[in-house]
Amino acid sequence: MSAKDTAAGIHRELRVRAASIGLVATVLLVVAAIAIPLLTGWDVRAGSFAPLHSILVLRVGPGTPAAILLAVAAVAFAPRVVRWPWRRLLVAVYGYGVAWMLALATVYGLDGVGAILDHRTEYLETARTVTDIGATLRDYIAHIPLDSEANWPVHLAGHPPGALLFFVVLVRIGLGSALAAGVVITLIAGSTALAVMATALRLGGETFARRAAPFLAVGPAAIWMCVSADAMFAAVAAWATLLLTVAATSRRTTVVVLAGVGSGILYGYCVMLSYGLPLLGILAITVLVLTRSWRPLPFAVVGAMTVVGVFAWAGFAWWEALPVLRDRYWAGIASDRPGAYWTWANLAAVAVCAGPWVGAGLGVAVVDARARGDDPRSRARRRIAFLALAGLAMCVAATLSQMSRAEVERIWLPFVPWMLLATGLLPERWRRSGLIVQVAFAIVVQTLLYTRW
Repeated sequence: MSAKDTAAGIHRELRVRAASIGLVATVLLVVAAIAIPLLTGWDVRAGSFAPLHSILVLRVGPGTPAAILLAVAAVAFAPRVVRWPWRRLLVAVYGYGVAWMLALATVYGLDGVGAILDHRTEYLETARTVTDIGATLRDYIAHIPLDSEANWPVHLAGHPPGALLFFVVLVRIGLGSALAAGVVITLIAGSTALAVMATALRLGGETFARRAAPFLAVGPAAIWMCVSADAMFAAVAAWATLLLTVAATSRRTTVVVLAGVGSGILYGYCVMLSYGLPLLGILAITVLVLTRSWRPLPFAVVGAMTVVGVFAWAGFAWWEALPVLRDRYWAGIASDRPGAYWTWANLAAVAVCAGPWVGAGLGVAVVDARARGDDPRSRARRRIAFLALAGLAMCVAATLSQMSRAEVERIWLPFVPWMLLATGLLPERWRRSGLIVQVAFAIVVQTLLYTRW
C-alpha cells in the first residue's frame, strides 16, 4: 500500500470518528437542554418543553399519513433521485420540500399552514391596517419602546420594517389571509434549498450538493418553515449568497457587477428583515475567501448600502433603531430568560431544528476543512466544509450576542441550510441511516410537540 493510500485510509477513519463524535455531542447537548429544566424545576421561560418554545401535545391529523408516506418515499428513492440530471433534481427538491412542509404543517389541519400569522404578536394584523407606508417608516422607531404609546407587537418591535412591508404587499395584492400568507411563505421557503445547492455547485461541489439534497428537502426544519416569516428571510439570504458566489466565480465584468449589486441588494434587505442577519457577513466573507475573489465586494457593498440608505431616507435608520430595540428586548421576557442556560441551549434548539445528523456532518466538516490536497475533489470538500462551518459560526455569534435567548429554532432558520450542507460530506452509510433519523425525528417532534410557530 502506498503512502498516499495509507493517508487516505487514515483520513477516512478520522472522518468516521468525527461524525460519531459530532452526533453524540449533538444528542447529549439536546438531552441536557431538555433534561436540566425538567429535573431541576429551573424556569427558563420557554413553555413546558425547553429548549423549544413549545408544549407537550400529542396530535395526529390529516397531514400525518402524508408525512409518513413522504418520509418513506424519501428514504426509498433518494439514492436514485440524487443522480438525476441537475435541473430535474432541483425540481424534485423544490416540489418534495414544499410537499414535506405542507404535510408536517397539516398535522394540525389547514390551521397549521400560517394560522399563527394571524396572532396579535405577528405581522399580518398590523399589515392590514397600514395605509401610509411612508408615515409607518417615519414613526417606526417611536413605537418600538415597550412604554411608548401604541407600541408595536413583539415581532414588529423586534424586527426592522422590511418584514412588515412584505406582509403589507401581500395584503395589498389580495393575499392577506393567514392561509394565503402561509402558502406564499412556504413556496418561497422551498427555494432556499435550491439556492444553497446552486451555491455549492458554483464552488465545484456538485457531488456534495447532490448528497446533501435529501437533507435540505426533508427534515425537522420544515416544521417551522410553513409558519414563520423567518423562512422567507432564509430564502432571501440564500439567494443573496448564491448571487455573490456567481459574481465571485465569474470572469465576465458585467456578471461581476450585476450579480454583485444584486447580492448586495438582497443582503441589504436581509438587514431590514432582522437585526440578527448582519451576521450573514460571516457567510459572505467565507464565500469571497473560498473563491479568492474580492471583485464583487464593492458592488455588493453599494447594493446593500443603497437598501439601508433608502430606508433611512424614508424615515427608518437602522443604526438608530438598534439601541432602541435592545432596550425593548431587555424590557421584555428576555431579561427573565437565564443566560446561564440559553447561551448553550440555543445551540440545542437549533440542533433540533436542523436534526441530530447535522452534528455528524459538522464533525466531518471540521476534519475536511483542515485536510490537505490540491485535487478538485479535495478543494470542493474544503469549500463545502467551510460553508457549513460558517453556518455554525453564525449561530455561535448570535448566541454569544445575548440577543437571542430562546425561539432560535425559528429565528436561526437562515443559518440552518448552510450547516446541513455538511451532510453531503458524510460517508454513504451515514447518509442512508441519517435520512431515516431525520425524517422520523421530524414526524415525532411535530406529533408530540406544539411548537407555537
